[in-house]
Amino acid sequence: MIPIRVEETGVEPVSVAEMRGYLRLSSDETAEESLIARLIPAARAAVEAAARRLLRPARFRVVLAAWPRLGLLPLPLSPLVAVLRAGRVDKSGTLTAIEPGPIRIGPDPWEAPCLLFGPDLPPLGAASALVEVSAGCGSEGPPVPEPLVQALRLTVADWFENRGDAGREGAPRLLPPEAAGLAAACRRMRL
Repeated sequence: MIPIRVEETGVEPVSVAEMRGYLRLSSDETAEESLIARLIPAARAAVEAAARRLLRPARFRVVLAAWPRLGLLPLPLSPLVAVLRAGRVDKSGTLTAIEPGPIRIGPDPWEAPCLLFGPDLPPLGAASALVEVSAGCGSEGPPVPEPLVQALRLTVADWFENRGDAGREGAPRLLPPEAAGLAAACRRMRL
């Protein structure tokens, strides 16, 4: 089971205007704004991968062939914010809503994000279960930790200043060392 990102629901943790100030660009240097606007989500994704945390709120869909046996489903979405809807999908693809009350977020949505399933859920039989959740910092979730915001700023600045200067073609850009250290300090641990 892999959560599917359905929709980005919030804004980026840093704005183009904030990055312009961080990069010390003068007000007449507007030609670079579209580049900065493209670097921000790319750098955010790199910091998210390094920290195993979502820095922008989004809606995710989880499809299950059966209800979890022990009533617990760990999710790689930190922080987990809310259960938005649940439903039963039959073989023809028809969705029948289920009251999401028996499905709730576990006690630690930041370090151990999981869904808890109550015993009173309807049997699935040959159907599948669909659960939509919101996850990520900002909006209704917790604020983005300042070390991760700084890691994002440092990454955008590094990629802006060193565009096209290093690396082989097609190789992913790495986080600069300072940003990697900040992301590592906030990294969600896995067992």
